[in-house]
Amino acid sequence: MQRGVELYERDFFADRLSEEELRNLIGERPVSELFSWNSPSFRKMGVSREELDEDRMVALMLGEPRLIRRPLVRIGDSLIVGASTSALDEALGPP
Repeated sequence: MQRGVELYERDFFADRLSEEELRNLIGERPVSELFSWNSPSFRKMGVSREELDEDRMVALMLGEPRLIRRPLVRIGDSLIVGASTSALDEALGPP
């Protein structure tokens, strides 16, 4: 526990997300915000962004968790994707 915050850590390589869990994390945001476009796994596929609709991106992320941008940090109802220290500080408030 740090800064009065209890952390729950999940290795979604070992404990994969279900489609429902992934869609709940995505919420109302575009799926592309959680898709790891720079992942070597995506580049190896040889697929262009334009070829993927949201349902296909979700299916790919479920099949290959490396395609999910990390880290994912949920604080209350907020989700920080690819969290930076400044984004976490802003979400948590002053120490």
